[in-house]
Amino acid sequence: MKKHYAILGLCLSLAVCAQALAHGAHAKHGGILQSVDDVDFELVNGAERASLYISDHGQPVSTAGAGGKLTILNGSEKTELLLAPGPDQTLVTPGKAPLHKGAKAIASILFADQRTLNVRFSVK
Repeated sequence: MKKHYAILGLCLSLAVCAQALAHGAHAKHGGILQSVDDVDFELVNGAERASLYISDHGQPVSTAGAGGKLTILNGSEKTELLLAPGPDQTLVTPGKAPLHKGAKAIASILFADQRTLNVRFSVK
């Protein structure tokens, strides 16, 4: 009887894990991924600028008319960069972002429908 409970428990554990992995988001562009209100935000630090990819259930979210600010905290140093619509439904900074190991970043986004979201990232 104990063996049956053990097998049942193992099966339930596997089912729960599989369900959780099926709904998990993955960084598609090699950046830092965060989710807010079921919307995924991926912050990617490129050679010339930082890009913020936004998707809802795997589908890109339109950034037309959206904007915002990316605040980066490196120790006691604070940098603020504007976010503007970019290519491929992204929000981009006008220049390189100092996203170094240990930095914290907060993206404050205002969408075209006047909805606002704040997303926090930690650079590892």
